[in-house]
Amino acid sequence: MIHQNRRKELLSQLDDDALVIISTNPEQLRNGDVHYPFRPHSDFWYLTGFKEPEAVAIFSNNGYTIFLRDKDPTREIWDGKRLGIKDAPQSLKADKAYPIDQLLALLPQLIDNAGTLYYDFKACALDDQIIELLSKTQYQSLATHVHEMRLIKSTKEIELMQKAADISVQAHQSALQQTQPGLFEYEIASVFDAEFRKNNSEHAYTPIVAGGENACVLHYIENNKPLNEGDLLLIDAGCEVEGYAADITRTFPINGKFSTAQRQIYQIVLDAQLAAIESIKPGVLITKPHQITTQIIQQGLVDLGILQADGDLSQFYMHGTGHWLGLDVHDVGAYQQNRQHRQYEAGMVTTVEPGIYIRKNDKINPIYWNIGIRIEDDILVTKTGHRVLTGALVKTIDAIELLMRKK
Repeated sequence: MIHQNRRKELLSQLDDDALVIISTNPEQLRNGDVHYPFRPHSDFWYLTGFKEPEAVAIFSNNGYTIFLRDKDPTREIWDGKRLGIKDAPQSLKADKAYPIDQLLALLPQLIDNAGTLYYDFKACALDDQIIELLSKTQYQSLATHVHEMRLIKSTKEIELMQKAADISVQAHQSALQQTQPGLFEYEIASVFDAEFRKNNSEHAYTPIVAGGENACVLHYIENNKPLNEGDLLLIDAGCEVEGYAADITRTFPINGKFSTAQRQIYQIVLDAQLAAIESIKPGVLITKPHQITTQIIQQGLVDLGILQADGDLSQFYMHGTGHWLGLDVHDVGAYQQNRQHRQYEAGMVTTVEPGIYIRKNDKINPIYWNIGIRIEDDILVTKTGHRVLTGALVKTIDAIELLMRKK
């Protein structure tokens, strides 16, 4: 019923005679005849709840039709059960269901009397043929409407995101307690593999497990270097539950004890993050957290003599402070409305993730070289303020050192 209600809500925003056509992702080959694990397109999943490949949904105020793979006893022996045509209407709350190989033949009559058509190219196996059939028909993008809906999370969506956050918090805590000099990044990465699978969840994105200078590479994913005495370890990892993502970053000393220089930089980032989170509530411009973090980080680096008062902060802090979170880890939803930055609204979920990255530089005191620190949490905007979905995970210096001593 959740997905049925979403379709109704979407149609209520469109013209009365609107017809929506939406497809899912194709399967992707990894190598030879081996596929990557399939994940449906997030918009398709949001509106249908259907997780199999090779599917197209068509709906309007006059009904809902879905095209999908039929039952195939031979293929099901190899690849697993399929929903099939017979069970699809009841399971998916559809009025009609047809085999996917009949789509191109039936599509012309389905769109014949439609008014405004909505369709987005998603690189499914039949997209080129669908586009060709629609070549003489004007159609509009559906994405803007669906993405605005996805930006505001329902109670059920928030429950799933909290579950993903809780699993991810436990994985980060386990990794923190298992880290010690002499291990390799991949050994710590395996902690997340085990914790996520143990809880029937998946990685929401390729994890970053970056020791020492690797933490200064924002999208470092090799995760194969040794963890050295005296270095920091930055971990950016989160799981996905029923499609909904968590996104957490923590940075901590591999040997369990921050050096003086590491403490100084870490505290600046933490102060910036805490102040930014505190600013989040309905009616506040979504640019406010970034303004706060840049001000605090800039002043902190100036005070340490790392940056001149009029210096370029982007050499140390070169990314934004947050992004929407939901069915995609970098979730959909406009950041501006009418060319103006929008305000926070209850039901939005955003990350807050300031960082400082100091590479080897002859103009900087060597005690700060190769320090890369990012702290990231997931924040739900509530009616009266905010809730930190990932708040159970330690992040103060004292709390991190205390937890690491309890190995």
